[in-house]
Amino acid sequence: MTKPSIQKQWNVSQIPNLAGLTAIVTGSNSGLGFETAKALFANDAEVIIACRNTQKGTEALQQITAAHPNKNSSKIRVMQLDLANLQSVKTFAKEVAASHSKIDLLVNNAGVMIPPKSFTNDGFESQFGTNHLGHFALTGLLLPLLEKSDYARIVVVSSLANRFGKIRFKNLNAEKFYIKWDAYGQSKLANIVFANELQKRLKAKGSHIKVATVHPGFSSTNLQRYLPGARLINPLFSQSQDMGALPSLFAATHSDIMGGEYIGPSKLFETRGYPAPAKTPRTAKNAKTASQLWDKSVEFTGINYLN
Repeated sequence: MTKPSIQKQWNVSQIPNLAGLTAIVTGSNSGLGFETAKALFANDAEVIIACRNTQKGTEALQQITAAHPNKNSSKIRVMQLDLANLQSVKTFAKEVAASHSKIDLLVNNAGVMIPPKSFTNDGFESQFGTNHLGHFALTGLLLPLLEKSDYARIVVVSSLANRFGKIRFKNLNAEKFYIKWDAYGQSKLANIVFANELQKRLKAKGSHIKVATVHPGFSSTNLQRYLPGARLINPLFSQSQDMGALPSLFAATHSDIMGGEYIGPSKLFETRGYPAPAKTPRTAKNAKTASQLWDKSVEFTGINYLN
């Protein structure tokens, strides 16, 4: 895995002008996705706020345009996308293809974290189904539009939780048991395993698309609504969501990204700080696991690509 050269304290002031680029950021109505969409729009990218709740998406859009009144408000829009519903993913991809000749940047950011046991519209355990399978399907459906872009980047947002994750192929959908933290760790490990395998397969096909994985460290966002004691812990240990979004923005915009990078915060065991190369967990490097996860993802979603 390549390690880019990163300036100390890299921040949004170093993002280049992105005029002419179109970016999709999933889950960008709040949290890290909101900060990512806001910074991309501030630097002249066209941004699609892709989210399940379009009312909240519209509120986010209004906040972003109000913060940047001198920017062209027609260059940001809200589109409905429910990653827990494969039909919604397919509809979204069709609507994007109908309105855009290319997509330059896809940020797979949306996710759910440690909810009570529940299932997606298609019967998948909600964390695995939303965090991994929804993005697996979305990425495959949007690849033709990404191939048409010279810029062409995919950023996959994982989590430090991937360190304790394990891909349990006999329990991917809580067939045997449901432990919410275990399921979350599995879904976030699946993110980085998928991203690395995606880059490998794209390269084998001669594609110029670059894929990078990121994690935000320990950042205070709405994602932690099910986290016990979050109100007490966050002020002491977490960093702000705008700092948590920096790894995503670095991977999305920095010229050193060549594909295969893993970026996270630089300080306190990667829990906080400015972007830096992150340590890939050993469990994310198993080629057999990556191939098996890919095959299972094709089987579950019915979206077959790069095989």
